[in-house]
Amino acid sequence: MTIDNDDLLNSIMASLGRIETISLDEIPNIDLYMDQLTSFMDERLKKTTRHPGEDKILTKTMINNYAKNDLLPPPVKKKYSKDHLILLIVIYYLKSILSINDIQTLIEPLKRRFYGAEDKLDLSRIYETLYQLQEESLEPVKEDISKRYERAMQTFDDPDITDEEQKKMRLFSFITLLSYDVYVKKLLIEKILDNMTENDDKPDNKKEKKTKDKK
Repeated sequence: MTIDNDDLLNSIMASLGRIETISLDEIPNIDLYMDQLTSFMDERLKKTTRHPGEDKILTKTMINNYAKNDLLPPPVKKKYSKDHLILLIVIYYLKSILSINDIQTLIEPLKRRFYGAEDKLDLSRIYETLYQLQEESLEPVKEDISKRYERAMQTFDDPDITDEEQKKMRLFSFITLLSYDVYVKKLLIEKILDNMTENDDKPDNKKEKKTKDKK
């Protein structure tokens, strides 16, 4: 079976358009038991997996481990709140590129300051902002992918290789371009997180944190 690179790109673009992130309005306002929570997440996020219907979104073991590692506050009377779900959705997207320690560094300030908060700025409002940013970024991402694809299709214009080999090598170029982009952005994220950790470890910040904890 021959590889049609253009058809592959069209399929990728179509799949990006079908990825549905969970809007704030879709997150239940009532507390959920574990089975209800995992069912909701499986149903709403199954399209984001590589093998829908086979890959697990969240398991009871995962959620319990998140709580043990202090990524997630423990449930109240075995029930999980809307804030729990918001944190779990954020963790789900981050865990594909970041370590558990990095995720903890990123969401710990959110969990400590805004979990269960009744201020104007709470986890719901933060999530709504993040959701809007994701919606805005989809078209630029698709445009960037198209540009990288066009560049990759210009490589290996070599008369000494067969058409089929040329198609495969151009796909290799495309994957390399996408992988390098992910690598650079992951490196940038890690540097930012390291800077956050260094700032938290400064004596003045430790004193400030202790004062807030006493209050």
